[in-house]
Amino acid sequence: MSFENHLKEEIRLVILRFLNEWASYRGNSSTLHSELNRWGLSCSRDQVKTELHWLKEQGCVEIELDNPQVIVVKLIERGQDVAEGRTKVYGIKRPSA
Repeated sequence: MSFENHLKEEIRLVILRFLNEWASYRGNSSTLHSELNRWGLSCSRDQVKTELHWLKEQGCVEIELDNPQVIVVKLIERGQDVAEGRTKVYGIKRPSA
């Protein structure tokens, strides 16, 4: 697997874990971008938005607001299962034990 693909899998898992930890299970692309960079997963705002759309396609999040400036997403059941290691989705890193 290429480093780029490994990084994408890691970013997707971390996004799901952030959403799983937040009280409302909701977040926006701007806040997620800041948190990812704070955790050393350097990526662009555009990449975060791309990954949020990818996670929606996999049935892990719902997009509640989609505009050019910010995307608001909500974690759904499948995404929570992935974040907690109960379900495996190809393209998302499996959480460590």
